[in-house]
Amino acid sequence: MSSIRKERPQTVEERVLEAAAYCVRTYGVHRVTLTEIARRARVSRPTIYRRWPDTDAVLAALLSMRIAGVLDSVPSRGVGREPLVERIVRVGDQLRSDEVVMSVFHSTPEFAMVYITERLGTSQQILIDALAGEIKLGQDHGSVRAGEPRQLAAMCLLITQSTIQSVQMVAPLIDAPALSNELAWALNAYLKP
Repeated sequence: MSSIRKERPQTVEERVLEAAAYCVRTYGVHRVTLTEIARRARVSRPTIYRRWPDTDAVLAALLSMRIAGVLDSVPSRGVGREPLVERIVRVGDQLRSDEVVMSVFHSTPEFAMVYITERLGTSQQILIDALAGEIKLGQDHGSVRAGEPRQLAAMCLLITQSTIQSVQMVAPLIDAPALSNELAWALNAYLKP
């Protein structure tokens, strides 16, 4: 007898965010509208407005979902500085190749700048929390330098975020594998006791 795997029904939020991702990939960030997101998600605009105030809020939720999803998809391979740095670099590599995340960063700099210069977003807080936990374990292991784990995590986020955002700018100088190697070197040097 064969078993039939039942798919979990998508929530309204998941359908809306999936539709928003489709719109970003298909039309570009500037042409994403709540009307089109609602149509693709098969919900009404008021349904979206009950959850998010505007398109920017939907895009912010989409980025948070995708970034947290990448973090979840790249498990830690052990305790200590080297596995931690490897995980950060792998997450950075996946984010650099995420069409939706990079489209939002590159085509709406005013949107991205809020999360670069003004405040930490939800996904950045998620990343800092995860890094801080792994940094504390690395400190207990003796392979990560002393310091307040959340502060060290925030600096690792800044280093990695800058690398991801600047990849197009430095592409003529540093190819993708070299960029990953240089990021790993910088993070290892920063975290080494």
